[in-house]
Amino acid sequence: MANAASGMAVEDNCKLKFMELKKRTYRFIIFRIDGQQVVVEKLGNPQETYDDFTNSLPADECRYAVFDLDFTTNENCQKSKIFFIAWSPDSSRVRMKMVYASSKDRFKRSLDGIQVELQATDPSEMSFDIVKSRAL
Repeated sequence: MANAASGMAVEDNCKLKFMELKKRTYRFIIFRIDGQQVVVEKLGNPQETYDDFTNSLPADECRYAVFDLDFTTNENCQKSKIFFIAWSPDSSRVRMKMVYASSKDRFKRSLDGIQVELQATDPSEMSFDIVKSRAL
């Protein structure tokens, strides 16, 4: 199903892998736009860390990603939240940023179960401390 605003389709595999992430099969998924559709680029196994995830994002290209964050609350409770991250580095091409920005909302809506959204243009905007503070 193409997005009327941007013409982007979402590959069925994206939704399937996201459902598997919710069942703890993966720690993270990185998506990219390939031609006129959003596709899965990388799957992170459950043992991978937040650093493994951030190191998997390209320095100069936009991506969408979901990350299943395990954390401990201030009350010492173990919790988990699924983050949607729109990665749009300052060094990426303007056209690429526009395509990713115009397709983001529809793609995010196709992934049922996102709990926190984060937009980042620089690695400092998605440091582990910032992500954890957004989860609490």
